[in-house]
Amino acid sequence: MNILVTGGLGYIGSHTCVELINRDHDVSIADNLSNSNLETVDKIEKITGVKPDFYQTDVTDQIKTEKIFKEKKIDGVIHFAGYKAVGESVEKPLDYYYNNLVSTIILNKLCLKYKVDKFVFSSSATVYGDNESPLKENMNLLPRTNPYGETKAMSEKILKDTAKANPSFSVTLLRYFNPVGAHESGLIGEDPKGIPNNLMPYVTKVAKGELEKLSIFGNDYETVDGTGVRDYIHVVDLAKGHLAALEKKQKGVNIYNLGTGKGTSVLQLVKAFTKENKVNVPYEIVGRRSGDVAETYADTSKAERELEWKSTKTIEDMVVDSWRYEKN
Repeated sequence: MNILVTGGLGYIGSHTCVELINRDHDVSIADNLSNSNLETVDKIEKITGVKPDFYQTDVTDQIKTEKIFKEKKIDGVIHFAGYKAVGESVEKPLDYYYNNLVSTIILNKLCLKYKVDKFVFSSSATVYGDNESPLKENMNLLPRTNPYGETKAMSEKILKDTAKANPSFSVTLLRYFNPVGAHESGLIGEDPKGIPNNLMPYVTKVAKGELEKLSIFGNDYETVDGTGVRDYIHVVDLAKGHLAALEKKQKGVNIYNLGTGKGTSVLQLVKAFTKENKVNVPYEIVGRRSGDVAETYADTSKAERELEWKSTKTIEDMVVDSWRYEKN
C-alpha cells in the first residue's frame, strides 16, 4: 500500500515508517519539522535501504496537504502529527485545539474526496482520565484533566462520526500508553527540542550530564514504592502495532489499547536504567504534580486477540536502547 504518515519524522512516526518500509509499503511523510529533524529521512533510509518521499507540510494547511493526495495514490493514512505535551496544552490551549483538531478534520475531508478508506489515528491513554486501571477500550472517556487529552477525545469523535456517515471509511483508533526506547540501530529515537517533557529522555540527559538531576514527582502514592506507576511500551513494539492495525482488514471504527498490560514505577525504571547501563542517574523526590494519578496501565487483550499483536520487548530492552541512542 501507499501510506501517508503525518508527523512521520517524529519519535513514533519515524519508527512506524521503518516498520512500514520493512513490510514493503510505500511511504510518504508529511511533517512541518516543528518537533523533528530533516536528517531523520536519511536515517530511515540508512536503516531500511529505502528513502521515503518527504513533504515539508503542515497538515493544517489544506492546500499543501491536498497536493500530496493529488500527486500520490494514497491507500491509507496514519495520523501522528499533533502537539503532545500535557503541561504545555494547559498553558497554550488554543494552539492545541487548533493544531490537533484542524489537522484531523482536513485529513478526513481529503480522505473522503480522494477515496482513501483506511485511517489509523494516534490517540492516547490520556482520554481515559481518572478511570481505574486496567484501562479497557469500552470505558467512558474522561479526558478533562488537560486540553491535550480533550483534543485526542474530540479527534476520536470526529473520526467516529465521519466513519458513521461514510460506511466505506475504515478508522482504527490506537490508544497508547508511555512510549520509550529507540531503534536497535541507535539511529532514531526520542529527541525532543528543549527540556524533555517525558521521563526517559530526561533520564538519558541526566545520565549524560546535560541535565543536573531528575525530579520524581511524589513518593507517597499507594504503589509498590510510592512513585507513580505507568505502562511503558517500547517504541518499536508500538510501531508494529500501527502496522498490524493498518494491515488488518476491518470495517467501521475499531479501538485498541497498545501497551504491555503491566505497570512499572518511576523508581523501578530509573533503577533498571542504572543497572543495565552501569551509569548513575541523580534524582530527588519533589511534590506531586497536579493531575497525576497513582497508577495507569492497559488491558491489551483486545489488540492481542483481534490484531494478533503483542508487545515483546522488556523494560531492560527499553533502557538499553534509549541509552544507546542518547550516546550516539
